[in-house]
Amino acid sequence: MAFDLLSRLGGDETMAAVFSQERTVGDWLLVEAELGRALAGAGVVDEATGERIAAACRLDVVDMPRLWAESANVGYPIFPLVKMICAALDERDAAWVHYGATTQDIMDTALALQLRDAADRLLVLLGEVGDGLARLVTEHAGTVMAGRTHAQQAVPTTFGAKLAVFLGEVTRHQARLLRARDGVALISLFGAGGTSAALGAVSGPVRTGLAARLGLTDTVGPWHVARDSIAELTQSAALAAATCVRLGREVVDLSRTEIGEVAEADGMYRGASSTMPQKANPISSELAVGFGVMAGSHAQAVLRAMEVGHERAAGEWQVEWQAVPGALIAAAGALRAAAAITGGLRVFPDRMAENLTADGGRLMAEAYMIALAAELGRDKAHELVYGAVRDSRATGSSLRDAVRARVGDAAWSTIAGTLPEPAGYVGSTTEACEAAVHHWHDAPR
Repeated sequence: MAFDLLSRLGGDETMAAVFSQERTVGDWLLVEAELGRALAGAGVVDEATGERIAAACRLDVVDMPRLWAESANVGYPIFPLVKMICAALDERDAAWVHYGATTQDIMDTALALQLRDAADRLLVLLGEVGDGLARLVTEHAGTVMAGRTHAQQAVPTTFGAKLAVFLGEVTRHQARLLRARDGVALISLFGAGGTSAALGAVSGPVRTGLAARLGLTDTVGPWHVARDSIAELTQSAALAAATCVRLGREVVDLSRTEIGEVAEADGMYRGASSTMPQKANPISSELAVGFGVMAGSHAQAVLRAMEVGHERAAGEWQVEWQAVPGALIAAAGALRAAAAITGGLRVFPDRMAENLTADGGRLMAEAYMIALAAELGRDKAHELVYGAVRDSRATGSSLRDAVRARVGDAAWSTIAGTLPEPAGYVGSTTEACEAAVHHWHDAPR
């Protein structure tokens, strides 16, 4: 396997283990083992036969180099895997190994186990991100800063209100992932063409028994070619990862030397440069961007894997083998990075306050226009303040002084008290912060 530097530096080991070789082959063996027991439960074989089949489904019966060499020749791994299981049994028991199943039944059922656990891991990481955001939103609900549109100062807001938007996204991602997890934890045991013909009248009891043994949801409909539940999970993961990208880029922008309103966690040599001693690069934010972009790229490929014809894929399934783990592993990396951001973010309210005046107070232009609208009407107030903004930029004066020059001293004495300071023009930010935190803590887990 090629060395993966991104995962090595910031990947999530728990998620990587879900899709490891040992876990993947082990889950194939687990499904074959529980199929043997389910056959016994439905009366197809006696209980002793089912237990002997299950006992033979062990990793130590698998010759891994041989498994992969023969899989490359066959095109799929279950055929040689079944041969190895059968070799560990006598002929009477071996006759019932993999009975009534097809390769994709075993692999998809095992995949369902992996995807359920992958979703659980994403939910844990998302919970860490959400809890970190909720704490920051609460702490900084009243920390006034410049809101920015089109990368320019716009109107005052609070840092808590900014992060409340992220927390709202995370709360919705949690709901999506919960739904997707439940939808993907589905049994597959429908045979070669999805008809369950090989098991005949006992197909229902065997499938139901297998689902119960594995803790999966039973279904009467085959999903060999219906991959929408898998796509829903990977798309939900990619959406969560995209929020991590946005958070990372926000931190990168706000931690720029010229802005300096936040910084990632401090630490000896954290984010250090090999040549510039002053550097403390936002490395968690950069990992969030890198992993998030890759999660979206892999999730896009999963959509192409849905383009299956007839009753079995011819190449589309193979896309999933790389794209599904890729999307979920990358999403876990993005969430892990985002949790590091929210868990250690340093916020500098004094710099935020200083930046409120960086453009001569012109971010108060809308506030002044609204204040003057009561006397002049909105349109005339807009024109007056627009002219004052241009005057302010041309002369380097503050917006407040430029407005005063436009209206004259006599009128100024009557309106000066109506022009708010930044902290008095943050609207419903407090309510937005409270609602975001409440919804997060009240959301189903």
